[in-house]
Amino acid sequence: MSSTLTVTNLTATNLTDGGGTTSTFANINQGHSKAWVNFNGSGTIAARDSHAVSSLTDNSTGDYSVNYTNNFANDDYCGSGSSSLADGSPDANAGIVAPSRHSPSTAFTTSSSRLVTVLQTSSSSQFFDNAIVCWDVKGDLA
Repeated sequence: MSSTLTVTNLTATNLTDGGGTTSTFANINQGHSKAWVNFNGSGTIAARDSHAVSSLTDNSTGDYSVNYTNNFANDDYCGSGSSSLADGSPDANAGIVAPSRHSPSTAFTTSSSRLVTVLQTSSSSQFFDNAIVCWDVKGDLA
């Protein structure tokens, strides 16, 4: 049996799922990504898809800033990411390093994150414009 519920305004303090687990809206809001982006980091950078990211800045080779639509409450949020090469070279690994090589005090601000991507082979590691860069952020919004 299916049904439809149409509501103009809904006020609730807690949510209880079918298993009887109750959560507050604050619990649910705390646990999900506030911003994320999947972008092309080589050539002219461009977002493939994103949520709550206003723009991207290409600072230099393998050095990017992700600018957010909504400010975070502070600069203590958590960012994680990944990157990869377009050709899938088996003899090289791509990675993401955040905060960037710049001062940690400027790598994360309430409105942006600065990160670098690298190419690592058996003999060297260097900053590199990786073709696929993904970045995900969790934290409290202002």
